[in-house]
Amino acid sequence: MRLERGRRASLALTLNFVAFAFALSAVTTSYWCEGTRKVAKPFCTGPPVKVKQWFCIRFNSSNVNDTRLVQYIFETGEEKFLLRKFHTGIFFSCEQAADMNGFDCRDFSEIAPEHERGVLWLCIVAETLYLSLLFTGGALMTLEQCPCFSIMNKLKLSAFAAICTALSGLCGMVAHMMFTTIFQLAVAMGPEDWRPKTWDYSWSYALAWSSFGTCMASAVTALNRYTKTIIEFKYKRRNIEKSLLVKQKMVDLDLPEQMWDLYLTAEAPLEPPANGHKPTSGITYVVEVDDPPDPQGEAYC
Repeated sequence: MRLERGRRASLALTLNFVAFAFALSAVTTSYWCEGTRKVAKPFCTGPPVKVKQWFCIRFNSSNVNDTRLVQYIFETGEEKFLLRKFHTGIFFSCEQAADMNGFDCRDFSEIAPEHERGVLWLCIVAETLYLSLLFTGGALMTLEQCPCFSIMNKLKLSAFAAICTALSGLCGMVAHMMFTTIFQLAVAMGPEDWRPKTWDYSWSYALAWSSFGTCMASAVTALNRYTKTIIEFKYKRRNIEKSLLVKQKMVDLDLPEQMWDLYLTAEAPLEPPANGHKPTSGITYVVEVDDPPDPQGEAYC
């Protein structure tokens, strides 16, 4: 039983650490959502090159300042536009650079609608509480593994760890929902130079919700271990009180001490005998003796 409780404690602690690692990875990355933006190709700068630059538009002549020449371009229709990739997180939004090499990042607070930025700050505060409470729950579970604490102190640590972990899960759920809301608001009402053409949730968003599920699993495991231990203690206490009550009745009836040993080794609960005789209830009892009784003793009994 003690080994089973130890396994449940290790499982709750492992789930807590996994949830914290997932949450930290999700918050510190900017791949919650990703997609593409449709932008007009810029004009190419610099000397002409032999290889066509597909990410910009170049005139037929390199002498752009000569007004006597007719300047024209070869791109038509959709060829004048370019699809740039972008990815967004809680803190930053990054978009491919003009030459399609690398990414240029800016604060996501600049992209969110000005009158809706309170939702973003609520998301950031909830994520901070999520990480703090999750770390606190893990620290309490780690302290519970220390053998220097008594059983009652370990139970108290287990209860507080379960509460902190459950509260952190609720904060995480609120934070993730708030980010979903503020991102959709930014898509609908954000600046024109940022609104995406296509977008979808990415792996950081999946990590965040996986962290929430693992966190709640850790909280349920810790709470289940605490309640099961309390029920076991109450059951043992009730059995001890019942045994002491039966012994007190035997003492009041002035019965020999051997009857108490008979009660402890019985396969079923024994009713207090009347006048020292074995009750005729058909219940079988097991009595351990060192030497087998002689035939005269059996006839006497």
